[in-house]
Order: sequence, then C-alpha cells, then structure tokens
Amino acid sequence: MKNNLSLLELINIFTEQRNNIILNLKHLQANYQRQTIKRIPGIRTQDNTLLEPWLQTEYIDKSDYVDMGIFEINRNTANINLLIKRRIKLIKAEDKSPVIEVAGLLVNELNAYNKYTIIGNGKINVKSLQIKISNKSTFNILKHQGVITADNFDYRQEHLINLEMFPLVSPETSYCNIDGLFDELAQIKVIHSIITAQMKGESEVFSDEQMDDLKNNYISHKLYPNLPKTNEYQHLEQAISQGEIDVRVSYKIDIGSTDILNLSKLSSANQFLQRLYRAYNQETGEIINKANWKLVFDHQIAFRHKLLSSRIQITKADELMLKIFDDFLGINHHGLVKANLIKVGADSLAKMLDDKQSGHQIAKEEMIAALADAQAKLAQYTEQIYRTKISPLVFYIGATGKLPDNFPQSAISAAELANQYPNLQFSKNEKAGTFFVGENTIISIYPQTEYYTQQVNDESVRV
Repeated sequence: MKNNLSLLELINIFTEQRNNIILNLKHLQANYQRQTIKRIPGIRTQDNTLLEPWLQTEYIDKSDYVDMGIFEINRNTANINLLIKRRIKLIKAEDKSPVIEVAGLLVNELNAYNKYTIIGNGKINVKSLQIKISNKSTFNILKHQGVITADNFDYRQEHLINLEMFPLVSPETSYCNIDGLFDELAQIKVIHSIITAQMKGESEVFSDEQMDDLKNNYISHKLYPNLPKTNEYQHLEQAISQGEIDVRVSYKIDIGSTDILNLSKLSSANQFLQRLYRAYNQETGEIINKANWKLVFDHQIAFRHKLLSSRIQITKADELMLKIFDDFLGINHHGLVKANLIKVGADSLAKMLDDKQSGHQIAKEEMIAALADAQAKLAQYTEQIYRTKISPLVFYIGATGKLPDNFPQSAISAAELANQYPNLQFSKNEKAGTFFVGENTIISIYPQTEYYTQQVNDESVRV
C-alpha cells in the first residue's frame, strides 16, 4: 500500500469509480455497529401507545450484492456515511398485498436508502469492505494505489479492503481559507428556509389531490417512501438503565463569524415571520393574527413590521434575517436576495420577485415552479461549498483533534470569546467549547451527548 493514501482519499476513489464497483452487503451488515438509536415504524400517542402505519415496506432486491453507494461527509462531525440505494415496495400491513398505483403513478418499485456510518467521530466503525470490480481501469487504479493485492483483473473475484490499514487523513493535504464563507452560507440558508416554508405541501408537478394521495400513502413528493418513525424505547432513562441505549460524548465542529456563532442561531422562516412581521389585507386593512409564508401567494395580502416592545431583543442573526425578509417581502430593498439567487443561477425567481414588487400579479403555478428551481439550486450550491471547502476541514479537525497549520492555533474559552464579542450567543453545550478566531471566522469545537442502540444494523430504511 502507498503510505501517503489516506482513507479519505480512498473514499474519493470509490466515489469516482462507484459505477464499476459492487459491494457485498451481507459482509457490511455482519460487521456493522449501529451508531444511532433504532427507530421503528409508527407514532407514539401521549400515553405511549404505538400506532403502526397501515403500510409497510419490503425489499425487492434481496441479493448479497448492491451497487456501491454514495459517501457523505458530515457537515459538523468527523463522520462519513455510506448511503446505499435499495429497491422496495409498499405493502398493506393487514394482508401483505402490494400497493401498485398512487396518485396516478406506478409505485410498485420505489427507491429508499440504507445509511451506514463508516467512520464515526473520527474512528473507523466498519473495519473492512468486500467488493467486486467490473472494469479493468478501476482495477488498475486500486492496484496502483495498493488497495488490492490481486495480480490480474477478474470480474468474478471478490476483494477484501481492510480500512484499518489507511490513516484517516493525509498530513500533506492543504485546506483552503474559509474566511467569508459563513456570511455567504448564512444568507443562502435564510433564503432557502423562506422558500422551503413557501413550498411545504406544494408541488410544481402534482395537483393538490395528488399530493394528498401521496401523503396518505406515506410517499414524499419526490417519490420516496416516508413512513412515520419513532424511537423503539418508551422512556429514555429506563432504556439507558436497562442497557438498551448507550451514551457517548462526541464533538461538534461549527464555523461562524464574530457576529453570529453558527447557523443554528438563525430562526426558522415561519417562526421569524410570526415574531417580527404582521400580515394584513391590503383592501380591508384586516390584520391576520398568525402570519405564515403561504399568505405570500395571496395577492391581497401584504406584510409590515410589528411594533416591538422594549423586551424584544434583536440579535445580529435577527438583523441579517430582517434584511433578507424585507427583500423577499418587498418592504425594503437591500439586494441580498436578488444577488444570491442570481449567483446560484435562479434568475427566474429573481425576476419574478422584481415583477411582483413592481405590482405585477404572478400566477401561483409559475411562482411555485420558480421557487422549486431556486430551492434546488440553493441546496446544490450550499452542498458544493461544504463538500469542497468545509466538510474536509471538519473531518480533519475531528479525526486529528487539531487544526491544520495554516489555521489559527490559539484556543480560547467561551467566556473569553464572549468578553471579546459580547453580541455572540452560546447554548449550554457551546459554553463548554473551545474556539479559534481567524480574521473574520470563528471555528467552534464543543461536546454533545449522543445516544445509540447497541446492536447490529437490521436494514432500517433511511429515507
């Protein structure tokens, strides 16, 4: 094996070559330790009665082998998950008969995902993968890197990849400067949150009746099974004392600025709207008691700021959100929404918002289509930033316990940070953290409690 190949680099090779690799699923499941709490289909009532859904899922593909999945680096921890696509069908719980058609669509074969944590909190959770290779070029790449030891390519041969042979990260890897990225991510997150609130229950493809039919059959508008799930246990403390649930401390890694510690300080779109804005009918002046983003589709409804009492504290996060909300609602024009939409290629929505604020009426169907397009492009842009710039850095910090050499090395406590930047807000966990301050970026590392079920994975579907 080449000494300079890290596990992260190996996973990148698997990602690039995934169409030429199949994975022995039975081997993976036999060597897997669950990293989360097991969840079961159903909803618990207030008296802890379990109401099971009227539909169940059943796997269609029951082979030992599956396509190599997609590796996903966690945004806040040193975790790498493997998402494996599985083909499933919906069956009625009462008589096990299959569900064939919903909302005018054939749903006798749906896709779902199993999630397996390959690396958890900087430690290898899956010691080995067993694969077959269908392409000679892929074989040569893996052989050249010392990943496999076979002399000749044979598509029938199974290769055992010992993941423990590889260091998690390469000490030679350089990590890009992240100064300025937080402000960009924060603006995009707020805009995406607004659009998501408007799009909830809406579809640019399906009618309202179809959406209801999909929901009643536990299928999302993207045609993934979406059965309700709940924790297997009834009482957490009892499950811990009986050894059903175990507890560990992990470390969360966040980026922020000297004004806003991290993205969690941003409120949800509907919560912020109800807190600081008032909706009213432009013709009658009638005040609508509970404002929500669905009202934006009504041409007669407009919004204005609430008169705030002295008890309401406006944070730096609130100030950012106010600018973006004012942009979106046409109250004031700061240009943040338009600039971000154009940057990610969502020009259609940018133009519609301009037209709407100029007094033009936009058909709801057109607006929903533009919102859906912008929602996808904002998410893709954010994912690209995390995948290329932030997640590798987070993984390095979580795996090594230190920052790369080109990052600030002097750690300070939450108390010291709060003294320097009194606008910052800290949660209970964050107050126990360690912080590194750059030019205009703060990197936070703080503990959090995690609960998990001590048992082998049992093919729980992750949708």
